[in-house]
Amino acid sequence: MTVIGSTPVKSPPVDACVSAGATHPRPDGQDHYTIREVAAYTGLSAPTLRWYEEIGLMPHVARSHTGQRRFDNRDLDWLAFVTRLRLTGMPVADMVRFAELVRQGEDTYGERQSVLEQARGEVVTRIAELQDTLAVLNAKINFYEGARRAPEGA
Repeated sequence: MTVIGSTPVKSPPVDACVSAGATHPRPDGQDHYTIREVAAYTGLSAPTLRWYEEIGLMPHVARSHTGQRRFDNRDLDWLAFVTRLRLTGMPVADMVRFAELVRQGEDTYGERQSVLEQARGEVVTRIAELQDTLAVLNAKINFYEGARRAPEGA
């Protein structure tokens, strides 16, 4: 066996924000979807998808020769990410700003990181608040369980 020396090729980093999260099963080989199919797949309404495009939250959506929107797998990845941003409580204006930064290219990685770090901080705070709330609920549930088990005359 002969070993040939080579220089590793460094690939550019992939913007994980577009592909973050679990991928959803898609029809094999399909990469073009109507707005109705995307609405069914994502749970977003067709008017919401149109609005996302209108306000600049969606990158340019391709059109068929008849003018129908034709979404592709990358659009579905982006919508999955936007849905995650919505779950963080991020205002729509901030999501649109993030989308603008993505469209501006790699020079905005630092700004994008800052936006996501701020969102992460807010999520961490909300998780802590929810954990505290859960502890209070558990304490109350335990109190009522104990009160029901105690004999009436005790």
